[in-house]
Amino acid sequence: MIDEIDREILNILQRDGRTSNAEVARQVNLAASAVLERIRKLEERGVVRGYSASVDPRSVGFGLTAFVSVRTSECSYETDELLANIPEVLELHDVAGEDSYLLKVRASDPEDLSILLKEKIKSIPTVVSTRTTVVLQTVKETMELPLDRCINDESRKKS
Repeated sequence: MIDEIDREILNILQRDGRTSNAEVARQVNLAASAVLERIRKLEERGVVRGYSASVDPRSVGFGLTAFVSVRTSECSYETDELLANIPEVLELHDVAGEDSYLLKVRASDPEDLSILLKEKIKSIPTVVSTRTTVVLQTVKETMELPLDRCINDESRKKS
């Protein structure tokens, strides 16, 4: 169960995963040891899956973002794994509808995207076709969840 204090802790960590336990404790008005224990429990339960740095893609040569709809002859764990193992694939979603998968990919430029499509995605035996949408501008991109809207177990019981 996620209570209000856990939600506050998660919001702080979502904004900056490097926030010290002492600073989190100060912000939620708890002892640092209590915050450390709460974070440890959130990690053990898989609520907090890990910590990472947000790297600017343009700064490291991956300025082109595209979404690729992939249609396959069959959906299988093997196809899942082959697509997931392509480093340029940042997100891989098994979707309902005409397409089998939706991928978010990064490339350096249109030529690099073409190579990615031809040599890595379309070379997978089960891939029948792809449809690519190139992003012109990213207005918003975040991994922060709107935790103030999350429903905890107590709210469900009252409903």
